[in-house]
This record gives sequence, structure tokens and C-alpha cells, in this order.
Amino acid sequence: MRRTRSGTRGAARCAVLVTCAAMIVGGPMRGPAAAATPGQPAQGQQSLSLGAVERTEFARGAYLAKAADCAGCHTAPQGGAPYAGGLGMASPFGTIVSSNITPDPQYGIGRYTYGDFERALREGVARGGKRLYPAMPYVSFSKLSESDLHALYVFMLNGVAPVAKPTAAADVAFPFNQRWALRFWQMAFVPSQPFVPDPRRDPNWNRGAYLVQGPGHCGACHTPRGMFYQESGTDESSSKYLVGGVNDHWFAPNLTGDRGSGLGRLTAADLAAFLETGHGGGVIAYGSMVEQVEDSSQYLTQQDADAIAHYLKSLPAQQPSGTYTPGSDPARSRANGSRVPDSLNLGFNVYRSFCTRCHRDDGRGVPNVFPALAANPSVIAEDTTSLIRLLVEGGNSPSTLAQPQRQQMPGFAATLADVEIAQVLTYIRSAWGNNAQPVTANDVATLRKELHK
Repeated sequence: MRRTRSGTRGAARCAVLVTCAAMIVGGPMRGPAAAATPGQPAQGQQSLSLGAVERTEFARGAYLAKAADCAGCHTAPQGGAPYAGGLGMASPFGTIVSSNITPDPQYGIGRYTYGDFERALREGVARGGKRLYPAMPYVSFSKLSESDLHALYVFMLNGVAPVAKPTAAADVAFPFNQRWALRFWQMAFVPSQPFVPDPRRDPNWNRGAYLVQGPGHCGACHTPRGMFYQESGTDESSSKYLVGGVNDHWFAPNLTGDRGSGLGRLTAADLAAFLETGHGGGVIAYGSMVEQVEDSSQYLTQQDADAIAHYLKSLPAQQPSGTYTPGSDPARSRANGSRVPDSLNLGFNVYRSFCTRCHRDDGRGVPNVFPALAANPSVIAEDTTSLIRLLVEGGNSPSTLAQPQRQQMPGFAATLADVEIAQVLTYIRSAWGNNAQPVTANDVATLRKELHK
């Protein structure tokens, strides 16, 4: 599940490309207090001595904690202590509260043996036999290698400050509050072995596949859920893997090679840049993906970012939707049934009044500042949840070490009526060569009602 700093951060983790190609994995690591220097205690811990091998493990564990964005879900909003839990995560069954995973012996994992730790991450069973809700992406973490799991264990117990804070109870209705029943869900849907490299593929592809499927847990957000709320696929062998999914009223887009709403028209270099800065190929991170980039993916090594991009670019197109045809703008009015000139078109006039300053008359935006709307995969995706939410609530781009300047998009909930939002989105989805289905005022009203509950 994806968290949200405003209270509930989502349903199913990992990361949205703004206006589209959102990638991999879901979100946040906060501040330098989250970890100690290798071989040195975190603030509040007793002094410890790590040997050379353990220092190497410690450093790798610290890197993995960022790559897996552990602090993102296990840190409460508005200044919560890193890893001390307390973040509410929305689900169809109620609100699940992330647990304290600091090495505090009473409220955290200070008494966990490595076997306890391994079982929690691989099987979703906490010390003492308590079964964990799949808000924790142990479906993905089950694929972690033995060496990476042990490195993460060394870091969590030696590099995180213990915090004596109890975890609030989950607010989940009956019968979903019966954790014992999770045993059967876990038996059915949790992979039984770690990631196995594909000998037919090169090492770079296998590294990218491991990061995406394992620590990155991209599928938690970008793979649709089945009847029993299970991920519909856990690797590229499934035609539903990474084709997009709605979480906490954000649509995490299609990461396969579809040239419409997927990554087909983005290059591997675009994707690697996106992971580092939140900007790539005209798309910019939005929604939950902003925090993912800020707190996790920007810290990936260049080699790992390239490996992830390489793997994603190898995925064949699945569930195509929307098209983009350069230079075909004159066909716009015929494509979606609008037969009035732009000067009389409500959507065009709303766009000209509120959008052109940033996104420009030609929909090309400003490179590395404002996203392009022309040819943007998120714009022409079949699911319009994110588009509507951005118009209603606004949003912002990431602030990163390489691309630090954050840009803000205002919300128009109090400025535009439902029909105006619907019409301007319909215009955008059929202008400049874009071709996607119209948005209705009912679509906008329904989502606005859900957002403002």
C-alpha cells in the first residue's frame, strides 16, 4: 500500500510518472537521522563495533533500505521518527498502520533474530506468529537474496536509532481483522523462492529485474489487483504485470512497452534520468511517485538505475490504450466527436486561460520544469484518475539533489466546475496528436466526491 503524508498514503505501494511514465517502486527515506555512519551507532544507540565484513554488509544494507524505501512507509507524517511507524495506509478493508521497525526491544524489532527478520520479510509473519497485512510488500521482498536480507538485517539493527513507541492498532473491519486467515492468502499468493536469474538474459537485465521485482516492489502499485486483492502477476511472465493500477485515487501507469500509455516512446536514458530527478522524456513525477523519487530512487547508483531502465524497456507492450500521432492535430475534432472550432470549444478556452502559461500552446511544456501534455503516456492512458485528481487538488514535482527546484501546480477545485475540468481534459487528450477517450463531468464529480469524503 502506498502511504500518504496527509494521513493515508495509499493502497498498494510504489511510484507514478507524471503525466506518466511512473516507474518503479514506491517511496520515502527521511533525513540523515535515519542511519548512522557505517560502523558507528545511530543516535540513541549503544556503542557497537563492526568488523570489516559487517561494515560492508552495513553499507549494502543502508543502500537496500533506501532502494526498498523502508522509511517511506515506516515513518509517520509531519516529523515522525524514522522507521518508528505510525503511518496510516488506506486499503479497501480499512486503515492499516505501519509498525515500528527500529531496534527498540519492546516496541520494535530489537529482539528479532535473523530468522525472525527473514520470516517477516519473506513470508509476512512477525515474531511471535502475528501475520502481516500485505500492505507490507512481502510478496516482493520474498524475492530478496539471502545476502541482501542479511545486509538489511545488519543495518536495521545497527544503523537505526531505537524509538520506544508502540504501534497503533489497525482500523480494519470484520472479517478482515482476523489475521489468522492471512495464512491461506499467503500460501496462495506469496512466491516460495527468491529471485532466480534468467540464464538467457544478460547480467544487466537480471539486475534490473531483481530490483524491480524485489526491493523496488514496483508491482505493488503498478500491477492491478485480483479478486482476492493479490497482485495479478509478480514477473514478466504474466501479461498483467506492471500494466497499471489505481491506489489511493492515483493511477500508477503502465510500465510495459505500449507506445500509447506505456513506456514505448521513452528511451532507457529517459527512464534512468526519471529515477534520478523525477524528470525524463517530458514526463515528471507526480502523486506518490514524487516522494518515491525524493526519498528512494534518486539515491540509486547509475548502474542500478540503468539496469532498471534496461529491464523495463525489455517488457513487451501489454494492454495498450490511447495513441499519439505526431502532426495529426487537425484530426482532433473528428477523433472524439468535437466538431466545433477551437475558439468555440469550452475545453480549449479553459486550457488557454489556465494551462498555457506552463504547458504552452503546443502542449510541449518546458523541459525539466513543466511536463509535456502532448505525447504524454499518462495523458492518453485509459484510466483518468490521476489526471482528474491533479486538476482538482494540484500537485508538485520532486526536489532532488540533481534537480532541486520544485514546481507547484495549483488545484482548481474551487475555480473550475466539473464540466469545465472534464472538457479541458477531453481537449488535452485529443489535441496535438493525442487520441484518447473523452472525460465526462460525471467522472469528475465521482472522483471529487471520493477525494473529499
